[in-house]
Amino acid sequence: MKPIWIVDDDQSIRFVLEKALLREGLPTRSFTNPREVLKALDAEDSLSGQGGPQVLVSDIRMPGGSGLDLLAAVKQRLPGLPVIIMTAFSDLDSAVSAFQSGAFEYLPKPFDLPKAVELIRRAVDESQRDEVAEEKIEEAPEMLGQAPAMQDVFRAIGRLSQSQVTVMITGESGSGKELVARALHKHSPRAGGPFVAINTAAIPKDLLESELFGHERGAFTGAQASRRGRFEQADGGTLFLDEIGDMPFDLQTRLLRVLSDGNFYRVGGHSAVKSNVRVIAATHQDLEQRVKDGVFREDLFHRLNVIRLRLPALRERREDVPMLTRYFLQRSAQQLGVEPKRIAEAALAQLGHFQFPGNVRQLENICHWLTVMAPAQVIEPKDLPPEVLQSAEPVALLAGAGAGLAVADSGAALGGMAGGVVGSLTGGVTGGGVADGGGGFAPLASEPAAATPSAWEALLEREALQWLESGRTDVWEVLTGRFETRLIQAALFSTRGRRIEAAQKLGIGRNTITRKIQELDIKE
Repeated sequence: MKPIWIVDDDQSIRFVLEKALLREGLPTRSFTNPREVLKALDAEDSLSGQGGPQVLVSDIRMPGGSGLDLLAAVKQRLPGLPVIIMTAFSDLDSAVSAFQSGAFEYLPKPFDLPKAVELIRRAVDESQRDEVAEEKIEEAPEMLGQAPAMQDVFRAIGRLSQSQVTVMITGESGSGKELVARALHKHSPRAGGPFVAINTAAIPKDLLESELFGHERGAFTGAQASRRGRFEQADGGTLFLDEIGDMPFDLQTRLLRVLSDGNFYRVGGHSAVKSNVRVIAATHQDLEQRVKDGVFREDLFHRLNVIRLRLPALRERREDVPMLTRYFLQRSAQQLGVEPKRIAEAALAQLGHFQFPGNVRQLENICHWLTVMAPAQVIEPKDLPPEVLQSAEPVALLAGAGAGLAVADSGAALGGMAGGVVGSLTGGVTGGGVADGGGGFAPLASEPAAATPSAWEALLEREALQWLESGRTDVWEVLTGRFETRLIQAALFSTRGRRIEAAQKLGIGRNTITRKIQELDIKE
């Protein structure tokens, strides 16, 4: 990702923002005046033609020039760049007028640091969203499969290559629905247009309407400027609506109207917007049943369900596991810059018997894990991650059994409770991964088996009994401290060290997680 550029003559402001953003995993570059920024833009343009920041954060009043003049100059070169103007209270009128010049938002001084970081991250998201919308579709990821069920999918993509009909893709999570959507776009007459994807289940209901259709300035609190929605971004190309079964019922009516005549209104808008978009939808749910349950419109279902493609689960195409495994091992090695590992036939055979609840996405994640954690260049059965090994033979509960969960042995106290730090090397499998007793990371299944909680709870109970019988009187403090430490470490690992996001995932406030990190002396 490109860095966040910070422009301020006050060294303390630059220092505080740099450290806060680096903790969030956001690279930075600092300048003391606007002239330095313009010189840097000239230098990067001459080198790559695509230089510049992801977001620009600038003070208004600096000895080397005005932040408002810098805003105007930058907007001429990079019209889509989000610019945040920092201002003292006396400059508020100037900052408000900056919106007319295209500022993304203003940040009044003195500012609350977590709020400043949250605002910058929102600007980053906006910048990345617009980049995706404006870029032409890149080379579609390779789809592999020799199984008859996958060959049927390939044939269907071929038959649809010259069609612009609406397609519904069904299949379990992780089976590759977006890859199919990208392939349909790549081989269609719209291949020269944008491919825009949105997961309707991942966006809060209150924001989804604005994401899809855009909004006008002042349409709601915080709408400081007009925004294009995904339908406008995908004009002339393809819009992929993933997890369409989770779309709120009232929005389904608006979607049906757009599919009918191609017209829609931005939130707060009064003029109809026309968009020429091909819609491809996907879901892992039974839409017919959702129609019967009254939570999905029957007329929308029929509008979307013109052509249906069903993607098979990986367990339905086990003959593809060896080929996919070798491919993912090669790709993982290339991404990590290491020598590709080979996998023994016995290990492949054991992988072939695994159920893969996370489908192809889970296999890819396992291959990332093996590339990092397998001790030798040839992967043997014993090197496979715990959930694969545990699926082959039952293990006693108190020895740490649990589908998809690796638990430390009793000698490790609570250091391995709940599997240690949760996370995955790539985030490819729903639910992340769980550290095994040796400190490695094993991907989790998308839905842990019912026995999983009882495994770590049994270990916790046994460990607590040992401590209680030892006569210690600080058992509560020690064990809860270790438990909270593991939870916070897991959340920080999952969010790449971003505290605010980690707190949100844990369901606690940002002040709480900051206090706990200090109290528990958690190293980030």
